[in-house]
Amino acid sequence: MAAGSLVADPGKTALPTRVLGKTGARVSILAFGSGSRFLSFQEDDQAIAALQKALNGGITYIDTADDYGKDHLSEKRVGTAIKGRREAIFLATKISSRDPEEAKRSVELSLKSLQVDHVDLLHIHSLTDPDDLAKVESKGGVLDQLYKFRDQKLTRFIGITSHTNPAVMQAALERHDFDCCQMALNAGMAAMMNGGKGKGMVPNPEMHTSFETSALPVAVRKKMGVLAIKSFAQDALVGQAPLETLLYYTLSLPVTAAVVGMPKLEHIEHNLALAKAFQPLPAAEMRDLAARLSSKNKQALERFFRHHVDC
Repeated sequence: MAAGSLVADPGKTALPTRVLGKTGARVSILAFGSGSRFLSFQEDDQAIAALQKALNGGITYIDTADDYGKDHLSEKRVGTAIKGRREAIFLATKISSRDPEEAKRSVELSLKSLQVDHVDLLHIHSLTDPDDLAKVESKGGVLDQLYKFRDQKLTRFIGITSHTNPAVMQAALERHDFDCCQMALNAGMAAMMNGGKGKGMVPNPEMHTSFETSALPVAVRKKMGVLAIKSFAQDALVGQAPLETLLYYTLSLPVTAAVVGMPKLEHIEHNLALAKAFQPLPAAEMRDLAARLSSKNKQALERFFRHHVDC
């Protein structure tokens, strides 16, 4: 099956779609996040119905992880929700362990929970600091195991995620040939404070770096598929700018899709409508929004996400 044929025909979906980098797969620009927001549904039936509503609305990309909920709960809910519609979905999950043997066991449980024989994308979950990267890339470590999973066709593509340390993520992307990556990209963490009319957005050397200014350019240069997370910064930016502006800021970056958690049915309806109506923000508006929100929020958000593992 061709890489792009796993997802719904873009002419038949209500949502805009983009190609996921060098994978060739075409997915909806709004992806369903199956982390803490998905787990906030108290009953399995409610969660499954919510995800099916999102899929019926045109979402074709599902993001989950082995440690979202006790005993792979998120993956179990996803597995039930996608029965009978697997071929129309791009399915991504993540490995949280840094021990290769434990990672093998976890992937087996993930596939069982999802009720599939393979996923489309398998990420190393939540890269943190240089020591963490050293563990990931050590000989015989979890990255080597990830390549084996791909060779064994347990996953079609491999990737890595982070919302903690842009410099370490940049190093990981520079050194390794991932198919995809997932990172925190929002106007409140942009570190885009300089630049005037006609200059575009340029990093302010007085602020810490950001995923947008460091890791994202590497991913784009290497033609990786880029998934954005934290468009609303775990709701920390809600109320500081319109929801559509926050989402459109992220989607105006060179990314394939924004992964969004949607804990209520009305959130799904609203986000579907926003994604369907998406138009890229002008560069000047992005620059002004980043300047305003990052000056107010960036350092606090960096501290918060340092210990946050929900992508």
